[in-house]
Parts: sequence; C-alpha cells; structure tokens
Amino acid sequence: MTEDRNVYTIHEDGKLGAVQIADEVVAIIAGLAATEVDGVASMAGNVTNELVSKLGMKNLSKGVKVNVIEGKVNVALALNLSYGYSIPATSVKVQDRVKTAIENMTGLEVIEVNIRIAGVDMESGK
Repeated sequence: MTEDRNVYTIHEDGKLGAVQIADEVVAIIAGLAATEVDGVASMAGNVTNELVSKLGMKNLSKGVKVNVIEGKVNVALALNLSYGYSIPATSVKVQDRVKTAIENMTGLEVIEVNIRIAGVDMESGK
C-alpha cells in the first residue's frame, strides 16, 4: 500500500492473513455515530470541508481527529449542535455512541472521546 493514511492491524491470523483498518475509517464511524445523536446538527470542519460539503461531495470524517496507538483510540470531534438542546447531556450521548460504535465495529479500545462545540445551529432547534 502506498497511501498517505495510517493503517492499523486489528486482526491477524497466520492461516488466513490480516485485517487492517485505516484511521479514516475509524473517523467516519465516529462522525456517523455522532450525527445520529438527537441534538447534533452537523459535524464542524474547516472552511475547505464546509465548501466541499456544500458542493455535494460530503466528507464523512470532517470535524473528526483520530489517534490510534497500540490498539487504543483517542477521538476528537468538533460539532455544531441544534439550538435548545443541553450541551452537557448531548455531549455525553455523543461520547457514549461514538465509543460504542468504534469498539463494536473495529474491536479497538476507545480511551477518550473529546468534544468541541464549534457552533449552534439556530434553524434546527427544538
């Protein structure tokens, strides 16, 4: 493989080979899990990512940073919340959902899920 992304072995069997997962896949899982939580309006990304999204080429891992070291994952999410939702309650739900999704789908252990509230969407509130 000559790609620029990090790849992690999550399963290795001498008979059948290895299963590897790219960090971008972990980031996509985290982003999808976060946006499933009621009160999360969208992922927050940089200006370039926002423009890409408006043009219809959605980047599912925007606003997500993943660091995997020896099978342990640290996740940082930047979110836009819907107006009227409790920031602490919504954040706890996001942390739980992201941790569960990554662990169930990859077998990696999630150590931290850090959340930064980047904005509040006034149009998608309660």
